[in-house]
Amino acid sequence: MASEHKNRVKADIEKGKKKTKAFFNDFKKFITKGNILDLAIAVIIGGAFGKIVTSLVGDIITPLIAAAFGKDSFGELRWVLKEAVYDPADKTVVLASEIAVRYGAFIQTILDFLIVAFFIFVAYRIITRASASIKAALIKPAPPAPPAPPKPTQEELLTQIRDLLAERNAAEKAAADSADAKP
Repeated sequence: MASEHKNRVKADIEKGKKKTKAFFNDFKKFITKGNILDLAIAVIIGGAFGKIVTSLVGDIITPLIAAAFGKDSFGELRWVLKEAVYDPADKTVVLASEIAVRYGAFIQTILDFLIVAFFIFVAYRIITRASASIKAALIKPAPPAPPAPPKPTQEELLTQIRDLLAERNAAEKAAADSADAKP
């Protein structure tokens, strides 16, 4: 019983070793393909692009929206559920923090996302169209197949059959005549 359990444990350990080895072999193939470098460059450029979009939203778009709502900053847009409680003696010390739904910051985050998604979509469209036009330029279409010969009409088929039968009859008659001629 104990040896059977030992054998099962050994088999499970061997399976685990094989799976681990296969995992690391796959990882090694992935790393050596060169795609990892492309991925790293894309992440770095994406991070820089994210900063540009955040600046566009935070420094240009949201101040315009905040001005439309009569606020100094878009982040100030909020729905106060409970006002902050200040110390009556010293108005700067907060006894209880304000509880508010800060929807301005949420809307700003949504705008960030939409702008990034839009520019990624535009980049995707440009790349796919450029790729398609490059493929079209490199891969020339095969010449069209020549048109199939026209099919014979029913009259032409009947004429061919008649001619074949006539030839066969003539050959059979000639063979019979030559057999009769031999004594």
